[in-house]
Amino acid sequence: MTVIDAAVAAPDPDAVDPEAARRQRVLVAMCLALAAVIASVSSLNVALQDLAVEFGASQGMLLWIINAYTLSLAALLLAIGAIGDRWGRRPVLLTGLALFAGASVGAALSTSAEMMLVARALGGIAAAMIMPVTLSVITSTFPEEQRARAVGIWAGVAGGGGILGLFFSSFIVDYFTWPWLFTLPIALAVTSFVMTWRYVTAGRELLDGRFDVGGSVLSVLAVGGLVLGIHEGPEKGWGHWLTIGGLAIGVIATVAFVVWELRQEHPLLDVRVFANRGLTAGSLTLLIVFAVMFGIFLVLMQFLQAVTGFSALRSAAGLLPMAGVMMPLSSAAPLIAKRFGAFRVLLVGVALFATGLALLATMSSVAGGYLSILPGLIVMGAGMGLSMTPSTIAITESLPVEKQGVASALNDTVREVGGAVGIALLGSVLNSAYRANVGAATEALPPELAEPVEEGIGGALAVAAQMGSDGAPIVTAAREAFVDGWHSSMWVGFVMAIALWLFLLVRSPKGSLTGADLGAATTDAIARDDLATVGAGSS
Repeated sequence: MTVIDAAVAAPDPDAVDPEAARRQRVLVAMCLALAAVIASVSSLNVALQDLAVEFGASQGMLLWIINAYTLSLAALLLAIGAIGDRWGRRPVLLTGLALFAGASVGAALSTSAEMMLVARALGGIAAAMIMPVTLSVITSTFPEEQRARAVGIWAGVAGGGGILGLFFSSFIVDYFTWPWLFTLPIALAVTSFVMTWRYVTAGRELLDGRFDVGGSVLSVLAVGGLVLGIHEGPEKGWGHWLTIGGLAIGVIATVAFVVWELRQEHPLLDVRVFANRGLTAGSLTLLIVFAVMFGIFLVLMQFLQAVTGFSALRSAAGLLPMAGVMMPLSSAAPLIAKRFGAFRVLLVGVALFATGLALLATMSSVAGGYLSILPGLIVMGAGMGLSMTPSTIAITESLPVEKQGVASALNDTVREVGGAVGIALLGSVLNSAYRANVGAATEALPPELAEPVEEGIGGALAVAAQMGSDGAPIVTAAREAFVDGWHSSMWVGFVMAIALWLFLLVRSPKGSLTGADLGAATTDAIARDDLATVGAGSS
């Protein structure tokens, strides 16, 4: 061979691997699609007053407009995830993105509350077609040695996308009109559609057996009923027929789903997989973390606006430090786990999460304002960043490649149910403590003024404004009562986080927790319930 021949035959070290470049573009496309879905969850929360004025909508209708998206999304995740596995992830994702963009356009052009409600429900259905497929496309596209880093980036977007979406929405409401809220989700969906069309392969698995229609229907009823009941409980009351009916349907359908799946030769979700410690630990971690996170978002925006006097935009900007810590750590978590072991990283993450909640419960005050909660937000964000990626990997690695759509949907369902639980639980704790502590300030007020003060801090500030200088004591009492309620809700979150940490410690993998080689995990390791190796198995 001549020197020229050798030079031609030798690989160019500077050449770009086309397949590696395609995988990176796939990751970008999936993160953009996920960001569109996550940003839309809370986008309308900052424009409720505008919608009430625009459409003359009642408070009940406004709540249904908000909940229609979340309810549709959560209820359909498992069923649509399985459809993507069987008939192709690419067509399901493209259809979902097209429907999502169309529903967002319809929402922006809505001329009535009913039209907005339908558009949001359609958007939730489309989101259910998008969200689980984004993760399953990533896990089936990236090779084992690169998968955990890609999943870590996805987890960071899943955790931080809501904060970034809230910031964008607040900016739009402050400087534009509410229909412009949908521009970012539409732009993200369209961009992801084009990139998906170009770079994502079909991703269809050759599955034997019939599609589990019965399991799919029961999963919709189970998740939909539970989420409906949990959402309506704090608003309509836990004894209201809609709350009781939703929870009853959810519980009955859940039991029926388990019984049905155990009898199926080709189940939608083999419930026996929950005997795997990795899957159980990952699912419970995401359930608790997202429950507390969503609950905190609910009360934190009220704290920043009503207690510190921030605008909507400035309040949303106050959450950015949390996202700034959480998202990079989610991406870096696989590398950290490679050095110290995934289970140790998970334990440290949950411990930091609990510590952040304790700081929020002890340091926050009316006088301290935003600076009194900033340390807690940063520490909690670090804990979330370290705990989300190992948990997500534990879930996806517990099911085979042909079931990655179901695994991804299970991951997303746990997050959505956790969010609903957190909003209901922490919101109820805060409201109860607020009413108990503000009562003394309303004793001298007439009933027509006392009632809105006791209902919430927003009503208290409105009443105080009507009273002029005489309303100053009402403002002070309401803010102090709200902070007392805030402390109670943070302590409830802290107890949940500590209980999770103890559960993980008791259910720890056997053997050494150090030095796990992230590239060496196998299906046999998953069967041994070695969470350290499971978390490592996709890096």
